[in-house]
Amino acid sequence: MNRLTREQINEIRTSVNIVDVVSSYISLTKRGKNYFGICPFHDDRNPSLSVSPDKQIYTCFSCGATGNVFTFIMDYDNVSFHEALKKVANIAGLDFDFGPSKKIVKKHEKLYEIYEVAQLFYQNNINTEYGIEAKKYLLDRGLDDEIIKEFGIGLSLTDNQMLTKILLKKGFELSDLIKSGLVVKNNYGHNDIFYNRIMFPLTNINGQVVGYSGRIFNDDDNAKYINTKETPIFKKGELLYNYHHAKDEARRKKFVILTEGFMDVIRCHANGIKNVVATMGTAVTKQQALLLKKMAPEVVICFDGDEAGAKATYACSNELISVGIIPKIIRLEDNMDPDEYIKTHGVKRFEQKLENAMNVMDFKISYLKNNRNLQNNEDLANYINDIIKELNLIDDEILRELTLKKISEESGLDIEILRNQLKKNETQPKKVPSLKQEVKEKRDKYTMAEQNLLYYMIKSKEVISIYNKNVCFMPTAKYRYLAQEIGYFYKEYKYFDIADFFSYIADNDEMIQTIGEIQKLNLKEEYTLEEIEDYINVIKEYNINYECRRLMDKMKKETDPIEKAKIAEKIKEMKVGMKV
Repeated sequence: MNRLTREQINEIRTSVNIVDVVSSYISLTKRGKNYFGICPFHDDRNPSLSVSPDKQIYTCFSCGATGNVFTFIMDYDNVSFHEALKKVANIAGLDFDFGPSKKIVKKHEKLYEIYEVAQLFYQNNINTEYGIEAKKYLLDRGLDDEIIKEFGIGLSLTDNQMLTKILLKKGFELSDLIKSGLVVKNNYGHNDIFYNRIMFPLTNINGQVVGYSGRIFNDDDNAKYINTKETPIFKKGELLYNYHHAKDEARRKKFVILTEGFMDVIRCHANGIKNVVATMGTAVTKQQALLLKKMAPEVVICFDGDEAGAKATYACSNELISVGIIPKIIRLEDNMDPDEYIKTHGVKRFEQKLENAMNVMDFKISYLKNNRNLQNNEDLANYINDIIKELNLIDDEILRELTLKKISEESGLDIEILRNQLKKNETQPKKVPSLKQEVKEKRDKYTMAEQNLLYYMIKSKEVISIYNKNVCFMPTAKYRYLAQEIGYFYKEYKYFDIADFFSYIADNDEMIQTIGEIQKLNLKEEYTLEEIEDYINVIKEYNINYECRRLMDKMKKETDPIEKAKIAEKIKEMKVGMKV
């Protein structure tokens, strides 16, 4: 339980300006009274996140994300309310006794515990006599003890039952060990999946170990790497290697470097470049692209310098563009990866590459030109059409114009012809109805009354008072619970402030989501008392109709004529009351 009082929590919240805090994560531009930015909680291309300095809240009018400074940090950094409180207090320079963090029981808690034990086991092994050869291998590759410790690198032993025995001795169920991806059942019983390999831990966005990549370090004729299979807590396409270490540095530097391999990240980190993450050996997914978008406004792709790396760079750039990021590209000569490049040419030369990263369209020009004979008219036409298709994906008008100019000079075609072709090929974006329109189309009068009443309850103490005096049973559970909590907050504390209310319900994700849905209605600011009364009467009408239907069902089943007559009279009274 948090030791802080409601007053102390509000003091922490009011000690900072939400605009300052949010702008330290994403770029904001002032527009009227509010500030707007690209929403980090969905694949937003146009600024749809509004931050209100007056109300000290944020709202995305596209995806519905909403809350105060605490909920923003909770969602962005994926931390608890307790951790968000501490972070905001630290920003404000306030010193409070927060008490111990409340332990949250996670789904699949046993799997996390299994990985905690495994990580201690592997890390311990590399520092024993069994780890001498593996440690030498790492030291020869330029990884010192500090880096080995920082990245949690460990060793699985040649005994392929050792970890299984330790985990069973600690009381874990065999079914959970198999589910974890660390133990396998075979003809010989139950064995460790990883043995005699250097172990690189893979962590989730909170830094918890959820998987491993095990690498050979001797001359055994085995696969170079073995990775943990996908499990309930390890989904490769949803994670980035080194995310939890790199996120703060990336936010500070305002860009993140994306590589392909673990050693690329570790080599960069060991040489002072710490805003680096890596894919999990698969094509970049939408979820990974959104993670990168949350890390920094700019992404620099630096994949392996070979043909496969170029192909992966091309695919990755398009995935990033699809979520509103226009990446920069580094291509390394001699088919090198970043690890090899830094070892061969030094970190200074790699940093020069970073400073002179090419724009994405220059990379695509080079990539699409490859294996084409531009002296051949058909190849030239296909090349130009491909470039124009790529330009359709880019929102940056300056980059589009510069690319058209290059293609015009290269091909000898008049730039106006290329501009016209670009306009001709531009696909008209589908007009997505605003949520306000969408909801109006779909909601009936009862839902509309619930939502509109809540909209004005959030904005006005007067409406909350009216609701509290005329408590009506809202038909929809989520709206009913929200109205009850707003009414209770106002009765208990004698005031209502939406930013404080978000702190009050910070652990209730569903209720916060409901507020976001209500706020997206974006109704007119002013209301009349007649409108509020109408909303309440419509909700009462629903309740009366519901009760009438219930009584009619009861009357049909009733066999006693006198009782039937009583029920009929009750229904009649209710319907008369509804018309008054």
